[in-house]
Amino acid sequence: MSQFIETIQLLQGKLKNLEFHQERFERTRREVLGIKNHPRLAEVICVPQGLDQGLFKCRVSYAEMIDLIEFEPHRNRRVKSLKLVQSEDIDYAYKYADRSKLEALFQERGDCDDILIVKNGKLSDSYYANVIFSLGSDWITPDTPLLPGTMRASLLNRGLIREGSIRPENLDSYQGIKLINAFHDIQSAIELPMKAIHR
Repeated sequence: MSQFIETIQLLQGKLKNLEFHQERFERTRREVLGIKNHPRLAEVICVPQGLDQGLFKCRVSYAEMIDLIEFEPHRNRRVKSLKLVQSEDIDYAYKYADRSKLEALFQERGDCDDILIVKNGKLSDSYYANVIFSLGSDWITPDTPLLPGTMRASLLNRGLIREGSIRPENLDSYQGIKLINAFHDIQSAIELPMKAIHR
């Protein structure tokens, strides 16, 4: 049976964006496993003593049951360049623990730090993150993500970003790109110039 994960930011002892993690947790269990009743993550995650200061990663591994909850310090990945890679059969609609197909694409990055995946002629995600592109004062996220992330959902919900169809041939229309995930929102993510994307 497939295993799934939720990776949740723990900042100064507080779990962040938990409502969006709960929604994805329930959707995955409902759509993939056919389960209708779900535990509340806020009730089953017990933050250990000593983690009330600093930034940590809370990883919840689950399938029919929650199998493991673990914590570790969060370490930023430094990304300065992305390689466009094509894949027509990549499928990561749910946050699987098995990332081997993504890992195979990541190996195509060459000298770049990360990848930007193109599927069916449209941009989706990087290896670890959803992406947003600056267009004047607006931020646009691809409407074809491999995995709709929790930070992406939160930013869409607050009206800070909007969805759009983004194709490689239209990248020159944008001014910059940011990588967003559970640990990087629209403010904290570093904006890279479009020349950081290698074709």
